[in-house]
Amino acid sequence: MVSEPSSRLREYLRVCVDAARAAASVVQEWSPRMIVDPGAAHAGGPNGTGPLARAKGAANDLVTQADLAAQEAVRQTVLGAFPHHAVLGEEEDLGHDDSTDTEFRWIVDPIDGTTNFVHGVPHYCVSLALERRGRPLVGAVLDPNRDECYTAAEGHGARCNEQPITVSQVDDLAGALAVAGFPYDLRPDSPDLRLFLDLAPQCQSIRRTGSSALNLCYLAHGRFDLFWCYSTKVWDVAAGGLILREAGGVITSPSGGLFDHHSGQLLAAATPALHRQLLDRARAIVG
Repeated sequence: MVSEPSSRLREYLRVCVDAARAAASVVQEWSPRMIVDPGAAHAGGPNGTGPLARAKGAANDLVTQADLAAQEAVRQTVLGAFPHHAVLGEEEDLGHDDSTDTEFRWIVDPIDGTTNFVHGVPHYCVSLALERRGRPLVGAVLDPNRDECYTAAEGHGARCNEQPITVSQVDDLAGALAVAGFPYDLRPDSPDLRLFLDLAPQCQSIRRTGSSALNLCYLAHGRFDLFWCYSTKVWDVAAGGLILREAGGVITSPSGGLFDHHSGQLLAAATPALHRQLLDRARAIVG
């Protein structure tokens, strides 16, 4: 594996942060006009046009006009700096590129935590990462409500608002504040829920926040101690996974193998000892 020069990584990260901030600015312009009731038919956007939110199928995956506008802000920023790079975005209507032939690809979730956003819950973020042939190089996760920008560059540690961060030193389930990720189409036999029911009596407490990117960043920052999810998408975890690793955390596949941010399944913990306990419970409950 060839390492990128530090100067190149700094340039990538600078553009990454600029793009995330451009997207967050767009998101916050829409925020005061969001629909509180997802069943409402229409609400004006920043220019008084179009519905702000709409239901996407029975899964209740809320898609917003803010998503599209924020993703376009990311595209313009990163392609303005690197016109030959590709962009993979959550919204297929704009900037979706799933080419495996592109050496450099930016992976963006313009609003991770869309349901929170639509309902007026101030816990959502912009997530953006750059990968080279599938290997994440830099990432930024920006929470516009707390004005917290989590960043990482491969081999250079993780930061929040330019200050270095590290994971907690919790090494036992009994002392762990855990966070779980559930799919939109949650079912009684979903592995995320089965593991939740097993771990709830064993952990200090468990949260469900609605944002996988922020879950990983909070784990990197020592706010959470472990996290699992069997149903993420690549744009949810590409940046956060890098940030967690650079903060000293452990993240693997549910089998304990290498974490692939394209797979959508992960077990993550602050320490190796805590991760082993999480992995043991996952193997016993989910298989």
